[in-house]
Amino acid sequence: MNHRIIIITGGILAGIGLFGFIFRKKIMSMLNARSLSNLQGVHPNLCKVMETASATTPIPFTITSGVRTQAQQQALYAKGRTTAGSIVTNADGVTKKSNHQVKADGYAYAVDLFASPNGAVNVNDAASLKTIAAHIKSTAAKLGIAITWGGDFKSFIDYPHFELKT
Repeated sequence: MNHRIIIITGGILAGIGLFGFIFRKKIMSMLNARSLSNLQGVHPNLCKVMETASATTPIPFTITSGVRTQAQQQALYAKGRTTAGSIVTNADGVTKKSNHQVKADGYAYAVDLFASPNGAVNVNDAASLKTIAAHIKSTAAKLGIAITWGGDFKSFIDYPHFELKT
């Protein structure tokens, strides 16, 4: 069940609702509880982009991944290499760290998301991800925050992935 969370001057009021709501500087986020949880530890600028974009997104989305530990990144790197599945990352978490891993400033710089038009995450909807990405990139530009979308990567297309440019 999702919860409505209203943050006002540092205080938290909780109630039951369809979506999570955050009010910060007159921004109303439509992120669900799973997304809000997955934004914990992510750089505030990327959080601002996601929260702002969610308020006017043409297709609802759910943030499915934010901060990853080294062990979590290594497990993802093993997919398609030493464990079953398809290759999903080129970052091994040790010699090549993911932007999902916490950096020296204490924040991760990446999130993954999927379309969730009916509340359920749809991992096989590249068309919706392209629509969402255009909206998120436009929102970031309006906020003056530089981001990169994984769909624009040259060698390893990663439609669910968004990261701060560093």
